[in-house]
Amino acid sequence: MAASKCFMAFDLGAESGRGVLGRFDGERLDLEVVHRFPNPSVKLVDTLYWDTPRQFAELVEALRICARDHTAELAGIGVDTWGVDFGLFGSDGSLLGLPVHYRDARTEGMLDAAFARVPRERIFERTGIQFMQLNTLYQLLAMRLSGAPQLDTATRLLFTPDIMNYWFTGRQVSERSIASTSQMWDPRRNTWCLDLLDGMDIPTDMLPEVLPPGSVVGELLPHLREDTGLGAVPVIAPACHDTGSAVAAVPARGTTHAYLSSGTWSLMGLESPEPLINAQTLALNFTNEGGVCGTIRFLKNIMGLWLVQECRRAWSRAGDEHDYAELADMAAASPAFGPLVEPDDMSFLNPGDMPQAIADFCGRTRQAAPDGMGGTVRCCLESLALKYRWVLERLEEVRGSRIESINIVGGGTQNRLLCQLAADATQRPVLAGPAEATATGNLLMQAMAVGELASLEELREVVRNSFQLEAYEPDHTAAGAWDSAYERFAALPR
Repeated sequence: MAASKCFMAFDLGAESGRGVLGRFDGERLDLEVVHRFPNPSVKLVDTLYWDTPRQFAELVEALRICARDHTAELAGIGVDTWGVDFGLFGSDGSLLGLPVHYRDARTEGMLDAAFARVPRERIFERTGIQFMQLNTLYQLLAMRLSGAPQLDTATRLLFTPDIMNYWFTGRQVSERSIASTSQMWDPRRNTWCLDLLDGMDIPTDMLPEVLPPGSVVGELLPHLREDTGLGAVPVIAPACHDTGSAVAAVPARGTTHAYLSSGTWSLMGLESPEPLINAQTLALNFTNEGGVCGTIRFLKNIMGLWLVQECRRAWSRAGDEHDYAELADMAAASPAFGPLVEPDDMSFLNPGDMPQAIADFCGRTRQAAPDGMGGTVRCCLESLALKYRWVLERLEEVRGSRIESINIVGGGTQNRLLCQLAADATQRPVLAGPAEATATGNLLMQAMAVGELASLEELREVVRNSFQLEAYEPDHTAAGAWDSAYERFAALPR
């Protein structure tokens, strides 16, 4: 048996972050979470921010723990996060204010403002990215229209994982998968869309060099080596967008499956060798994001388990605390095929009270509100399963052939009820796992960067060797009931 190499993956999510130590022996990957920490947003006056310096301090603490308690000699460090959010830096390398959260209200109305400057069709033709008001392009436009002074003084724009890599190495660069989420990147030419930014009066000289996934950014800075007790560890850009890393770890063979990365967001799509940019994909509002090894992640962003997370948060504030397993049990015991919601309705993006927002949506669509906590969670999960069916059918329209199965990866695989509902709603078999897909893809892309793996096929073989996957078969006896529910779902406003 070959000696294991150790890598550290930092997986930073909207609710929490983790440092995951991976030990790779050439055939199998073993994971150990060495540090877990909350990642709360911060409301200052009327703006919602990320506490980015605190995030970085937690990453450094994970490295200290790794060196102290695990005596691991690291062969690499890699960071992945959500997309679109960014920080601006001055000529002295300093951060010009805390990065603003993508759920902040500053981008309201920015889609229409953008289309008044550059036609919607042109933006999609150049970027192939789904129109969402939270995209970087519209955040920057909001800054321009509000007269934000940082926009004219910044010398560099870095996305969230790029910031961490900069503070680790001193090098201000980006990585392709995270840059592609901005709706400012041309996936055909692999370059920034300078003309779009010029059309919106957004500076372009602050845009960084962009590296492909699996690139070495640099080595850990000397003061961090001294602080953590580690050596000159290479800092590697895996796929710095968390979905890019998760899709890298999808264990399927062949091309007859769809993937579904399930967590706060659900991202459902296909892996493609080239962008799919045409009138059909524009009309469907699909996205073409950068993947690993030259691939494109053709997918749809869906609001995801954010609906349940925010319901739980609201109930907890009211003194009614339940963990996710308890809520799933309540949902399983609630009647099937009750009220339904469109998960991507803008009223769910950042409501103060998610259960009330769901009840209000039901009222607007002439449905009875869900009954209690179990009924509300059941409504969320069935609505998500039906949205998966809608996206699956659109994917089949685009590719012109049937998709035979769905591979679900990520934390949402732990919600066994949602996995079964997805199988039943789509009438397709579902293969769930690994739950730690993002960290797994991050770690194995680092292994590829240092020559331990030669291809994406080898990487996925390691995933199959390393994790127990769970299969869910559709309940064919309930197909008619799901068809009826889908007719109601398809009639909802969107």
